[in-house]
Amino acid sequence: MAQFLSKPFGMTPNGEKINEYIISNPGGLAVSVLNYGCIIKNIWVPTKSGLVDVVLGHDTYADYVKDFESSGSTCCGAFVGRYANRIENAVFNVGGKTYQLEANNGKNHLHGTFPRKLYEVKAFGDTLLLEAESPDGEDGFPGNLKISVRYILTEDNALRMDYRVSSDADTIINLTNHTYFNLDGGGDVLGQKLRIYASHYLEGNNETCPTGNILPVAGTPMDFRAGKPIGRDIDTGFSQTTMVGGGYDHCFVIDRGRGASQSLCAWASSDKTGISMKVYTTQPGVQLYTGNFLQDCPAPGKGGVPMQKYGGFALETQHFPCSPSHPEFPTTILRAGKVFRANTTLRFFTGRQCGRL
Repeated sequence: MAQFLSKPFGMTPNGEKINEYIISNPGGLAVSVLNYGCIIKNIWVPTKSGLVDVVLGHDTYADYVKDFESSGSTCCGAFVGRYANRIENAVFNVGGKTYQLEANNGKNHLHGTFPRKLYEVKAFGDTLLLEAESPDGEDGFPGNLKISVRYILTEDNALRMDYRVSSDADTIINLTNHTYFNLDGGGDVLGQKLRIYASHYLEGNNETCPTGNILPVAGTPMDFRAGKPIGRDIDTGFSQTTMVGGGYDHCFVIDRGRGASQSLCAWASSDKTGISMKVYTTQPGVQLYTGNFLQDCPAPGKGGVPMQKYGGFALETQHFPCSPSHPEFPTTILRAGKVFRANTTLRFFTGRQCGRL
C-alpha cells in the first residue's frame, strides 16, 4: 500500500496554498507532486548506493513560476495542455469555425496554460487525483473543460499517469507530461542509453512543426530502434537535429502492436546508477526532446545549480503536433459530451531486473 505525505510548498499572490504531495511504495520508490501544474517534482529510485532523484526541477514555487511564465518555459515536470506541442500559425478550425490562439512560440501556439493551473487534490489507496477546469475561451480554445489527472504508484515500481478530459463544445485536445529525466542523477544525458520503439518519425520544418512527411528512421540519426547513447548521433550535421538547437525535438510514430491498449514506446538506462526506465502509452506518438535549450531557463535547477544544455531528456507521449493542419494525422478533435482518455506508465528497474540495453 502506498503512503502519502503532504507539506506546504508556497503560496500564490492571492493567498492560495501550493502543496507538495509525496507518494512512496513499500519498495522505496517515491514520487513528489505539486498541486501547481500537476508537476512531478521528484522521482526517487532506490539503488544499492541509495536513492537517486531522476527528474529535473526547481526547489521553490517562485522558481517554477519564474520558469513557466518566461518566454522559454521548460514546462519542467508539468501536465501540459490544452494542446501539448505546437499548433501551426496558432490557428485551427473545428465545426466550421476558425479559432485564433495566442502565438507564444514564434508564430505558433505551444502547450497552453495547464502547467500554470492550480488543481484540487484527493489522495486514496495508491492514487493521487488532481482536478481542475478550463473555461471556454481560455487561450482562445472553445469549450468548458473538466480535467482529471491520476498519478498511481504501484508496488512493482511503476508510476501510471491517467488523463481524462470532457468538454461541453467541440474542441481539440492533446495532453502530455513534460518531465525531464536524468537517470544518472546529474550532469548531461548524452551517455545514457535510449531505445525508441518507432520505425518512423515526423519530419519537422525550421519552426519544429511537422511538414506532413512521415519518414523512416532507418539509416538516419533518428534511429533508436536498437538502443544507443543519446549523444551518439546528436552532432552529425543531420539537418533535422541541427535546426532544433543541435539535438532532438521530434515526434516518433510508435510501433503499436495489434490490439494493444498500452504499447512499450521507450526504454532508457544509465550505466552509472544501474537505473532503467520503460515507458508504455496508449498515445500514438512520443516526442523526444533532449533539453537543447535548458541552459536558457531563467530559474536555477535543484540545489541552485543552473540548468544545462542536455541536462535532461523528455519523452512526451502524445498525439502528433500540428494535427489540425494535417487531417491525415490521428484526430485530436474532442466532440461535445465525449471524454478524452489517455494513459502513460513509467516503470523503473535497477540492476539486471530488465536486462541490458
